[in-house]
Amino acid sequence: MMSSFKRMLIGRPLKNNEIGEQKLNKTKALAILSSDALSSVAYGPEQILIVLFAVSTAALWFSIPIALGVLILLAALILSYKQIIFAYPHGGGAYVVSKTNLGKNAGLVAGGSLLVDYILTVAVSVSAGTDAITSAFPSLHGLNVEIAIFFVILLTVLNLRGVTESASVLAYPVYLFVLSLAILIIVGIYNILTGEVSPQLHTPIGTPVAGISLFILLKAFASGSSALTGVEAISNAIPNFKDPAPINASKTLMIMGALLALLFAGIISIAYYYGIAPAAEVTVVSQIAEETFGRNFNYFFIQGTTALILILAANTGYSAFPLLAVNLAKDKFIPRMFLARGDRLGYSNGIIVLGVASIALIIAFHAKTEHLIPLYAVGVFIPFTLAQTGMIVKWIREKPSGWLLKLTVNAIGALISLTVTIIFFITKFSQIWSVLVFLPLIIVIFYRIKKHYDSVGDQLRLSENTEQRIIEGNVIIVPIAGMTRVVENSLNYAKSLKPDQIIAVNVGFEKEDEKEFKEKWNRWQPDIRLVTLHSPYRSIIVPLTRFIDVVERKSRESNYQVTVVIPQFIPKRGWHNALHNQSGLFIRSYLLFKKNVVVATVPFHLIM
Repeated sequence: MMSSFKRMLIGRPLKNNEIGEQKLNKTKALAILSSDALSSVAYGPEQILIVLFAVSTAALWFSIPIALGVLILLAALILSYKQIIFAYPHGGGAYVVSKTNLGKNAGLVAGGSLLVDYILTVAVSVSAGTDAITSAFPSLHGLNVEIAIFFVILLTVLNLRGVTESASVLAYPVYLFVLSLAILIIVGIYNILTGEVSPQLHTPIGTPVAGISLFILLKAFASGSSALTGVEAISNAIPNFKDPAPINASKTLMIMGALLALLFAGIISIAYYYGIAPAAEVTVVSQIAEETFGRNFNYFFIQGTTALILILAANTGYSAFPLLAVNLAKDKFIPRMFLARGDRLGYSNGIIVLGVASIALIIAFHAKTEHLIPLYAVGVFIPFTLAQTGMIVKWIREKPSGWLLKLTVNAIGALISLTVTIIFFITKFSQIWSVLVFLPLIIVIFYRIKKHYDSVGDQLRLSENTEQRIIEGNVIIVPIAGMTRVVENSLNYAKSLKPDQIIAVNVGFEKEDEKEFKEKWNRWQPDIRLVTLHSPYRSIIVPLTRFIDVVERKSRESNYQVTVVIPQFIPKRGWHNALHNQSGLFIRSYLLFKKNVVVATVPFHLIM
């Protein structure tokens, strides 16, 4: 039943040789890997306006030069990540670049930051998409958390179905969003050029503003830079591209950069000329669309596509998180389960963990986008800075053809990224201080996991000097609760092993019952020794495990192996288990931690 439900939910299992069909072409890759970056134009410009509006409406003209600075940073990052794609064509992005050129610790800082950032990508994107829905339908404001959780579950299921299938579904909303914003920007610019927008709505550029300071301008710049989150996703997901993967990834990155620049510049410019100010329950894009078209079909089309891409931007996290987790798991810094491919050839464990962690964040922050964005942005600018710095070290060390130009590009990117990171810590410390706690904690966890895997490897490795335990005999203990076909089945199995001794152990609560049981046993199995343990406190586990400990200790002195054979019947239906005593499960759980005891379960399957 569960198997049928799973197949209905995520589709039929795919063969290993079908993995090539799960690769993305440029059209689908642009949609699935750029959705995070493109969607950020729906809230990136708004973050600039929120900071400036706190001073006065007159300060909103500063959004134009600040946006220009953000676009310069975008250009530097796009050119830099293009170089990373060709330098590290197997993916891994900032983690691989930092680890290779700056050392293991820098790599773990980048990797840890990005893992958390991709979780935040899902939480922020879905929360922002929910905001867009509730802006259009205010009656839904009280259901933000529930709506956001529903969309996370939906995206998780879609991604479990496979990369190409999710890309096929998600590509349409992304391109519809680009089309709708392009129409909005073109109509908005037309209205401005034709004089339909009053010049009284905005303060002229260059107007002095009381209360403005360098600190506020830097804070607005850092806030606007949140629109650049997701730029690195393509460099992490190169293995998802069809061959030639680096070339296709590079072209997709350049197209994404151009689209992001045009949309970001268009939204911020129209917001300035329209005199749009940020509002608590209505997004800036919603206000622009309403001013341009009114509350008609065009308005709801823009709101609908905006909500969709904000929600689907989470898919960038679903594409990049599992691949980054694979690189960390290969290096033994996170559990090896992240290396396993699921039925649909995707890294399903990474997808599921990402979905669960995102839901936890949405619940913790009550789906409030403004509370998540600062953490989200700083989480990606730390890897930005480390990746650019790592590339600087690479060019200085290797000095390939044209390395000075490449070095300059990465140096500019590193400098601006570092500046933005510092600004975030200075201006938004109260919102992002937790980064200084969880990053060291994550790195400690990475090293503990690595230490465990190294220790396991050392203990499991074959060596000529490994001391071998000599086993000269075998003692089998069979815990029994009565004389049944289940016990008979287990005893027959024990006899087939031809051990030196079989001991049946029964735990009794009443002396009379113990005596009667022993008499019946001697008639039924006279050739098998029965040990009856009296339990005045009605416990089965304690006296039984103590007896096993005693036998194990004596057997070890004689180089005998102790094996405990546990009889167990298996009901036909799973829910029937709740109707029966599970003492066998507790015995097995305890004995698995005994170093020199072998545990075997002999199942007896019931037919009804």
